[in-house]
Amino acid sequence: MRLAAIDIGSNAARLLISDITTYKDGSLDFTKVNLVRVPLRLGFDVFDTGSISDKKKTELLETIKAFKHLMNVYEVKGLKVCATSAMRDATNSPQIVHEVFKATGVQINIITGSEEAQILYETHLAETMDSHNMYLYIDVGGGSTEITFFGKNKQVLKRSFDVGTIRLLKNKVTDTTWDEMKAYVKSIKSTLPLVAIGSGGNINKVFSLSKRKPGKPLNAEILREYYKEIGALSVQDRIHKYGFREDRADVIVPALQIYTCIMRWADIDEIYVPQIGLADGLIKLLYQEMSFTSLMGVEKNKASLT
Repeated sequence: MRLAAIDIGSNAARLLISDITTYKDGSLDFTKVNLVRVPLRLGFDVFDTGSISDKKKTELLETIKAFKHLMNVYEVKGLKVCATSAMRDATNSPQIVHEVFKATGVQINIITGSEEAQILYETHLAETMDSHNMYLYIDVGGGSTEITFFGKNKQVLKRSFDVGTIRLLKNKVTDTTWDEMKAYVKSIKSTLPLVAIGSGGNINKVFSLSKRKPGKPLNAEILREYYKEIGALSVQDRIHKYGFREDRADVIVPALQIYTCIMRWADIDEIYVPQIGLADGLIKLLYQEMSFTSLMGVEKNKASLT
């Protein structure tokens, strides 16, 4: 089965297309077919003015149209779409959701921070990690940071904070919000060793820069070194030295600030970067929903025959 998910974030919109197949032992394989990222940067409007400009609205609409064309070519059988922090905060988001649906037939669901954290947990990372550790899942976006504490295949705590890379660039994160996030992280108590899991485009980029092998963690000291090294450069110098896109070069430093702060507050030395995110969780949720609907249809047909 081929499914797709669209994640409309504060910095970019992403289309993920995946194939879901059943292995001979009955387990499911989720194989990435294509991932397309468009740097819409809705947060630069919203966190300044409180709404999405006509220009950005048009860009979003054209992006959804382009995504729909791609999904048609790939013969996608199901789609789930969500929007996060920027659309949550935009005063004109209901109007935009209506206009996009009218023009494309694509329904955008604006989710809460708590729902965002839950969907990230649905990537089922817990099932692949060492049961002798507890984990702090840190997802840093343009508008918010989601923190989930889990271990032994169970979610213990989850929380979303309005601390994001674009909000920091726009000086829209208050000391009170920082203090709330710090207090929350420090309140987490673990009887087992605590390890971080990082998701988001910025930590993925840092992991690529580090030349680490997949499955190997980054240590906190490396993150601090990158934070100092990259932060000392201008945006233009970051683009030249590291080959960053402009929409990555400006947000990567505040992202590293968030990751390093959370790891310091939690006294965590290592962070794993599995390079999965919200769109992966959306596809797994969609598969579950479609499988349940199909099962209910079969049961209904059986009932009608008896």
